Amino acid sequence: MAQYFDQFEKIAYEGPESTNPLAFRHYDAKKVILGKTMEEHLRFGACYWHNFCWDGFDIFGAGTFDRPWQKPGNALEMAKMKADVAFDFFSKVGTPFYSFHDVDVAPQGNSIKEYAENMKVMMDVLAQKQDETGMKLLWGTANAFSNARYMSGAGSNPNPEVFAYAASQIFTAMNATKMLGGENYVLWGGREGYETLLNTDLRQEREQLGRLFQMVVEHKHKIGFTGTILIEPKPAEPTKHQYDYDTATVYGFLKQFGLEDEVKVNIEVNHATLAGHSFHHEIATAISLGLFGSIDANRGDAQLGWDTDQFPNSVEEWTPVMYDILRSGGFTTGGLMFDTKLRRQSIDPADFFHGHIGGMDTCALALEKAASLLESQDISSVVAERYAGWSGDLGKAIMTGDYSLESLATQAIADNIDPKHVSGRQEELENIVNKHIFSK
Repeated sequence: MAQYFDQFEKIAYEGPESTNPLAFRHYDAKKVILGKTMEEHLRFGACYWHNFCWDGFDIFGAGTFDRPWQKPGNALEMAKMKADVAFDFFSKVGTPFYSFHDVDVAPQGNSIKEYAENMKVMMDVLAQKQDETGMKLLWGTANAFSNARYMSGAGSNPNPEVFAYAASQIFTAMNATKMLGGENYVLWGGREGYETLLNTDLRQEREQLGRLFQMVVEHKHKIGFTGTILIEPKPAEPTKHQYDYDTATVYGFLKQFGLEDEVKVNIEVNHATLAGHSFHHEIATAISLGLFGSIDANRGDAQLGWDTDQFPNSVEEWTPVMYDILRSGGFTTGGLMFDTKLRRQSIDPADFFHGHIGGMDTCALALEKAASLLESQDISSVVAERYAGWSGDLGKAIMTGDYSLESLATQAIADNIDPKHVSGRQEELENIVNKHIFSK
């Protein structure tokens, strides 16, 4: 099976002038920027699911891909062959990390016991593949949304036996993630929401989800998993409304169940835009709340109202995001996971590489532009000037509680204050960003 990509060499950096479509023009893994290499800053990962599990099927048509590892056969043997292909690709495209759902890598089997046995076998396979290739696991997760048993949710399901089944998958996937040295564990509630309020008890379902996440955190500490627990927000699709709508909603949920110091967010670009936000907004919100963890790097289509999971290709979109990430200290356990899938018409093996090369070059160039912007202080100096009053006597006294509402009002009247409005300089700041993006 590894022969699927035999015609390709490891993708190399050739520089901006290269005309080779199978080379990086901007991602130079060992180039040092602000004291760290690009590889260390970006922490790229490739996903198992879209790349090696999806066959090109959509609701209007059958699969378009002809992938040898998706042919009929012994499920466990096919999973092993899929691992051969996956790790060959990961190694050649040059992402230092990968990620998976449990059923991406191991057959579900015909019972919960068979599932656990298959996972045990495949974890040994993945461990060997990691040793052979040097690949590392950015995060693992459990698919508690695809099987029909989860049609009404997993943790939020009206049936506690479904909750228990999901808990067994999460237990197994968390243990597997720890065993493989994973740096994070992700919780994505693909069905944790509702289709109609007519049959939904919102309080009951939130309480169930809260208890499930508490159990996850308890188990993390029990097994000594030192990675980060991440929640991946999404507003809708496949449900009408999901309980992890966006980063701000997740923060409220975590506060309710006492988990705000235990869990961070894995932000997907396409989920942010489906929630009516910009990607930049979700990153800035997560950073401001101390929730920033990791990113699922992709993009949507402005003319399509669903999650299209396309490869990122906008340096303009990514530069302000990378600026905020750099300014906040960068990734710790997180990284840039390409939660991306080829178009149904992109059926050649080379298309795997073209998609990832383009996405990696986009993020790398945005990193360089963001570093230039950060070093120049062109933005930060304007922001500091705008809020300078809060470092003065009045601003400090307000924030430290020296004033009550009454005493502040009395002081304002006594001083006959008459504040003048000043420009926010938005257009100037946008021009500054473009100056850095489009400079050589």
